[in-house]
Amino acid sequence: MTIVAIIVGVLLGASGLCSVYRIVRGPSVLDRVIAADVLVATIMCALGADMAFNNHTDTLPVLLVLALFGVLGSISVARFLPRQDSA
Repeated sequence: MTIVAIIVGVLLGASGLCSVYRIVRGPSVLDRVIAADVLVATIMCALGADMAFNNHTDTLPVLLVLALFGVLGSISVARFLPRQDSA
């Protein structure tokens, strides 16, 4: 089980680094927003994996708040970008 935890940690870390790279180097605002959503999803997956490996539910409220931020952030950007393009 330790090997699986190491593999999951490496893959989630690589995903986080790729997302941060796209946030920094993204050519457009939409690319940066999508990368931020991927980063939030990666953090949620890491917290979920931690909960599964350690058999606890202490970080479940944090997962719910992150999911709320992800959804509200995507909706607000989706409403803002079309107005910005037409102005």
